[in-house]
Amino acid sequence: MSIENEREARHVARMQRKKQVIDQQVAAADTERGVLLVNTGNGKGKSSAAFGVAARALGHGQQVAVVQFVKSRSDTGEEAVLGTLPGMRWHVMGEGFTWETQDPGRDAAAARAAWELAAGYLTDPAIGLVVLDEMTYAFKYQWLTVDEALAVFAVRPPRQHVIVTGRGAPEALIAAADTVTEMAMVKHAFKAGVKAMPGMEF
Repeated sequence: MSIENEREARHVARMQRKKQVIDQQVAAADTERGVLLVNTGNGKGKSSAAFGVAARALGHGQQVAVVQFVKSRSDTGEEAVLGTLPGMRWHVMGEGFTWETQDPGRDAAAARAAWELAAGYLTDPAIGLVVLDEMTYAFKYQWLTVDEALAVFAVRPPRQHVIVTGRGAPEALIAAADTVTEMAMVKHAFKAGVKAMPGMEF
């Protein structure tokens, strides 16, 4: 047997073993229920990933609600497309970045209003996915407690999915989540003086 044939045979054997392990894992995962996802970390893409899942849910005929806790602009590409699709409810509830508003009372009121709206969706079994964009900042600035959010998450409709995005997700939220992704920043164009570009950043 040639070296190339031996390498191919070893590869096939490894893939057969891997397939057996994965097939067993797939067979063991037989629970069907809504999951809580958290996209956190300092890297780019937390909200973008959530909106990709929102598009996927819409493609499966699910109803989706997006509630944005900090963002205040309504000219984003994702809202222009997803916000107009049947089955989507899109709410821009923020007042903008805290260093721009410089008004903690107004920011807190906006966050509470966003949470009240979101809490309504979290009781509605017709909504298959709720995206709580940049919600972690509401915890950081103590506009909302993690405990009250987790209490609502815990009694939401059993097949409803939730995605929470934002930097610095608190440990209690991470512990309660089913899936957590931490996005790390290796490089970012902004650090090199490149302004936020439409279609890439908004």
